[in-house]
Amino acid sequence: MDSAREPIIRFRGVTKSFGRNVVFDGLDLDVLPGETLVVLGGSGQGKSVLLKLLLRLLRVDSGSIVAFDEEVTTLPQPALAVLRRRIAMLFQGSALFDSMSVEENIAYPLLEHGVRDPVAVRARVGEVLGMVGLPGIERLLPSALSGGMRKRVGLARAIAFQPDVILYDEPTTGLDPINVRRINGLIRSLQARLGVTSIVVTHDIDSAFTVGDRFAMVWEHRIGFTGRPEETRTCPWPWVREFVAGGRGVLEADLVPDPQVGG
Repeated sequence: MDSAREPIIRFRGVTKSFGRNVVFDGLDLDVLPGETLVVLGGSGQGKSVLLKLLLRLLRVDSGSIVAFDEEVTTLPQPALAVLRRRIAMLFQGSALFDSMSVEENIAYPLLEHGVRDPVAVRARVGEVLGMVGLPGIERLLPSALSGGMRKRVGLARAIAFQPDVILYDEPTTGLDPINVRRINGLIRSLQARLGVTSIVVTHDIDSAFTVGDRFAMVWEHRIGFTGRPEETRTCPWPWVREFVAGGRGVLEADLVPDPQVGG
């Protein structure tokens, strides 16, 4: 990635707390257009909170978040709706509606954003299901799907409206190795095929190095390190080395878990 390019998203001086639990205290981060940025960090350090602040599902206590040259923290509701059309999110649990078919789940954001032509909606649903390797399952309910299939349907829904940015919240958590490889392959192929910018929140180091162009690590309520894959592997800082090696004892030693924050 060319670090001289203008960032598509900027976090500056972001603070966020839940009561006395400080999540971020002066967090700065740039996201470059077209890259897959992997956000690493121990459980409870607010990686998922970062994504929710960007979508303004949560509000910052202070600081600035700029996306597409607009200040997210002060956007009025109509402009916020436009922003959310450009930034899609694959939630950790896929967040499918259990009472809706696969087709209805994927069509939901299209209908919400004003696409009313049923032929066009049906065609787009079929197209994105093909992209994630699940053609022909439109009529199934989520209860009939495996965990890996649910993730892929959630991803199909995320890309249905052709977003500029895709946010992945722990996309491989709870999946078997075959589905982990499948999801990682989709993250890379969608980046290449659609030209999207991706932010992947994970604590899975193997997946991180499979999909990541650049890494950012949350440490002591801020982004403590950013670097390319090789810079991350060879970083001399002990807390980066330990995380990359697969042990998280140093990262989690002083954390007090808070169910409001999550991983």
